[in-house]
Amino acid sequence: MAAQTSPKFQGWLGKSPEAVDGKMEWGEYEPKKWTEDDVDIEISHCGICGSDLHVLRSGWGPTPYPCVVGHEIVGRAVRVGENVKHIKVGDRVGVGAQARTCQQSSCPDCSNGMEPYCHNEVVNTYGSIYPNGEGKSYGGYADYNRTNGHWVFRIPDALDSASAAPMLCGGITVYSPLRQYGCGPGKTIGIVGVGGLGHFGILFAKALGADKVVGISRKSDKREDALKLGADEYIATDEDRDWAARHARTLDLVICTVSNEKMPLDGYLSLLKAKGTFIQVGVPDGGNLPPINAFTLIPNGIKVGGSATGAPWEIREMLQLAADKNIKPWIQERPLKEANQAVIDMAEGKARYRFVLVNENFGKH
Repeated sequence: MAAQTSPKFQGWLGKSPEAVDGKMEWGEYEPKKWTEDDVDIEISHCGICGSDLHVLRSGWGPTPYPCVVGHEIVGRAVRVGENVKHIKVGDRVGVGAQARTCQQSSCPDCSNGMEPYCHNEVVNTYGSIYPNGEGKSYGGYADYNRTNGHWVFRIPDALDSASAAPMLCGGITVYSPLRQYGCGPGKTIGIVGVGGLGHFGILFAKALGADKVVGISRKSDKREDALKLGADEYIATDEDRDWAARHARTLDLVICTVSNEKMPLDGYLSLLKAKGTFIQVGVPDGGNLPPINAFTLIPNGIKVGGSATGAPWEIREMLQLAADKNIKPWIQERPLKEANQAVIDMAEGKARYRFVLVNENFGKH
């Protein structure tokens, strides 16, 4: 049975692009209008994602301030709509980067397990305006979150909340293309960028059974970390002489997590075997990537594509794999009350490799 009362929604509000400089303000806000398809969650943990910084500073387009960011949410269901059958009050649950899609049987995306690519309606967990005057979406740097039940997931008992939270965006963003493009036995995989997303890429590529995983970053300072995470080899593109030539045509699949329009893209593409695949998941401010020469693509028969996050079935599958394989992301817990400083530290590249905000008020409301 659905709970009858609505909680008080308070969180860290970004009110201008300067919020990314540690100037979010704690305050109350009005969540989207309640429907019987929704779930209210008391938040215990929320990962800090690079997307949070982009949106706080309006890097991916104008942000509808005020905005509460955070889309790696774990907590406890405290109110469950009558139409939601897979969640009950008291369940430990999580929410990732999407809050709703059209979910219509006539939608070629939603009806085929590709909800993140819905062309009719995609409401993100924060910074989106719901249709029909339902309000605005607010994220997880807060005490509570309200999200459509289709995008609320039970967390397996074997996963602790702090580890599960960053999987809901950072993890699924790399798990989905690894899964979709054939990572597994017999394959060699490159992960560009050993950071919040990239460290998940190494963990999941190994868990999926890849024969060889290569971590790729600019500097050698992450080499030991990459190897400890499970990488078999490491390339430092700013330091390893002739790296592109020495490692040419050695990888079946490359997942690129880097958000930099000046990255050495031609070099990355040269690492692919004939008919190999390069998938971009990092999104720079403005969305620009380096140009690609046709003579890089055609003689090698390689494919270049992109990938969003993941569909609900993929998220559930990823969480279960993480539970079964005892996958432990490298996280650093930070108090929710220190969210401003944590965002500054994230922007300065201090996370190794994911900050997770812990709500000191959880269970005390």
